[in-house]
Amino acid sequence: MRMSEYMVAAISPKDRRAQAQMDALLTAEGIDRDRHLTYSAGMWDDEGRLIATGSLFENTLRCLAVDGAHRGEGLMADIVSHLVQVQMERGNAHLFLYTKCESARFFEPLGFYEIARVEGSLVFMENRRDGFARYVKGLAPYAGGEPGAAVVMNANPFTRGHGELLRRAAQENARVVLFVLSEDRSLVPCRDRLAMVKAAAAQYPHVSVVLSGSYMISSATFPSYFLKDADTVTRAHAQLDATLFTRIAAALNLRRRYVGEEPFSHATSLYNEALSAILPKRGVELIIVPRLEEQGEAISASHVRQLIKAGRMEEIRPLVPETTYDYLSGPQGREAVARIKAAEDVVHH
Repeated sequence: MRMSEYMVAAISPKDRRAQAQMDALLTAEGIDRDRHLTYSAGMWDDEGRLIATGSLFENTLRCLAVDGAHRGEGLMADIVSHLVQVQMERGNAHLFLYTKCESARFFEPLGFYEIARVEGSLVFMENRRDGFARYVKGLAPYAGGEPGAAVVMNANPFTRGHGELLRRAAQENARVVLFVLSEDRSLVPCRDRLAMVKAAAAQYPHVSVVLSGSYMISSATFPSYFLKDADTVTRAHAQLDATLFTRIAAALNLRRRYVGEEPFSHATSLYNEALSAILPKRGVELIIVPRLEEQGEAISASHVRQLIKAGRMEEIRPLVPETTYDYLSGPQGREAVARIKAAEDVVHH
C-alpha cells in the first residue's frame, strides 16, 4: 500500500472515538499523550483503524506515531507534511520537534535537523539547518570580552526572590545576560513578564535583558510524552538545557549561571542537581542562590499568584519589588491579573 492511498484528516477534540484511537495508538508505541496539544491529525485504514497520528503545540510537532504493522509505508512523511502545512497556515515557519533517539533518522529526510540530543532519552530537531547558529549569531550584541554570567527565569510574575537572584549576579559579575523565557504559556503574558524584569533590572546598567527564544525550554512545555517517569523527564530536561546553554554561553563568554535554590520542589531540586553535575564540566560554574524569605516563608511566584487570585493585592507588596506592584496594580497589568483570577489552578503555572 502506497502512502498516497491514505488520507490525513484532523482529529476533532469532540470526536471521542478518534481521541480514544489516538490514545490507544500512542500507548501501543510507548507514548503518553502530551498535555499541551492544540491540533491533532490521523490516518485510517479501510477498516477505520487509526494507523498514524501526529499533533501540534505552538511551533512544535508532537506525539508522532505510526502503527507497527504499517512501518515502511511512508505514513510518517504524510503526517509530518500535513502538520507542517497546518503550521504554515498558522504563520509558524520555524518548527521544532522532539523524538526518541532511535527515531531521529526518520525525520532527517523530512527536512528536520538535529540541534542537540540527550543519549538514551531524546533528540531535539528543527526545520532549519542553521537555525541554532543564526540564533546564537543574533545574540552577538550581548557578547563581551570580559567573562559574564547568565540568569534564566520565567518571572511569572517577577518577585523579590527573582530580584535577589538578579542582585547576586549583578553584584558578583561585570556583565550579566538575563534570559526571560519567551514561551507564552504562563498566566502572566510574556510581554508583561519581560516588562517587569526590565523595570527591575534598570538599576543595573551592566545587565542585559533578552528573550530566550525557542532554544531555552520551560519545564511547563518540555516534552515528556515518551519518557518513562517524572525524574527521567527532569533529568532529560536539565541535560538538554545544559547542552544548549553551554553552547550559548561559549559564544557569549558567560562563565557562570545563577539559579534559585528550591528546598520544596523535588523536581526543581533534581534539575539543579543535574545542572551542577553537567555545567562545570563544560566550563560554566553553577551558583545556587538561597531562597529569599518573608516572615519565615520562602517567597514564590505561586504564592503571589494565589494572593492575586484571592483579590488580596495589598498582601503581595512585601513579596514583589515596587516596580512589579506598580505594573500589576496599574492598567498595563490588567490582563495578567484577570488571567490569574480566572484560572482554576494558579500554583502550577
